[in-house]
Amino acid sequence: MKREIIKTGDGSATIYLPEWNEHYHSKHGALQEAQHVFIESGLRHYLEKKAPARLNILEIGFGTGLNALLSYYEAQKGEVILDYTGVEAYPVSVEELESLDYARLFPEDDAAEVFAKLHQSPWGRKTEISPLFCLQKQQMFFKDIKAQDYFDLIFFDAFGPRVQPELWTEEIFMRMYNSLRQDGVLVTYSAKGSVRRAMQAVGFLVERLPGPPGKREMLRATKKGER
Repeated sequence: MKREIIKTGDGSATIYLPEWNEHYHSKHGALQEAQHVFIESGLRHYLEKKAPARLNILEIGFGTGLNALLSYYEAQKGEVILDYTGVEAYPVSVEELESLDYARLFPEDDAAEVFAKLHQSPWGRKTEISPLFCLQKQQMFFKDIKAQDYFDLIFFDAFGPRVQPELWTEEIFMRMYNSLRQDGVLVTYSAKGSVRRAMQAVGFLVERLPGPPGKREMLRATKKGER
């Protein structure tokens, strides 16, 4: 499938799929969306609520690695050790990563080096990127995730339900629910009614939150109680 690199509203780049008319990130701002949905409404929310010493994160749709890079720098603040698992069925190419040039968006001098480490780390093997951040990338389909009561936080960043509705079903969210520990949290940019109802059907407590620029709402789901 053809993929193009385009600039989004905040000046950061993303990948566009013309055949689906679908973007990897919001066309209104890739960086702003990732920061708002996954860092502010997900990672920081969990840290403020639970203050854990270590946190296991699962990213559904590792994609460009932007969410992982943002999470890396959150960990470097010294508040938590992050054990980060990124699942991706179709990895982004080296040429595309170079064109995205995400390192220039960060003030840290080592951003290019860290971004390269994230993508050069081998698939299927845990790699220490820093003493506060370990990464394991897994090339697999989301339906094949079998973790049980392991993750504290899920970044659900799959392609939208318009183009891949099979990724937003009760079956998939049941796998997400089962993979989370008690009081674990899932955040996603989508606020579609069918998505919210699928989450609720498997046992999640679901909140509607203000969305990132260009989007009215997003969803945050918490694993509460036993089904």
